[in-house]
Amino acid sequence: MLQENTIAPGGRHIEILGSYDPHSKEAVLKQDRINYWMSKGVQLSDTAYNLFVKKGIIEGGKRKVKVPAKKVEEVAAETPKEGENAVAAEEAKAE
Repeated sequence: MLQENTIAPGGRHIEILGSYDPHSKEAVLKQDRINYWMSKGVQLSDTAYNLFVKKGIIEGGKRKVKVPAKKVEEVAAETPKEGENAVAAEEAKAE
């Protein structure tokens, strides 16, 4: 999906360039329209760039996707420590 950076995600889109199903890893992309917008100077997110590289639409190396530090801390807090019983961790979380 092509969207201006001043518009909130989920808002009005300029053009739908394809779709991606993360469960089946299937992508349906409009290569001609992607190439058109790339020629106009569109800036891709790291995730979109990596997907286009993987599907052969653009050439280059993959970019490292930046994960916000707060998100990393939340995931680490939810992950059971080594030797910790996962069931006990879930019960403690439920309390």
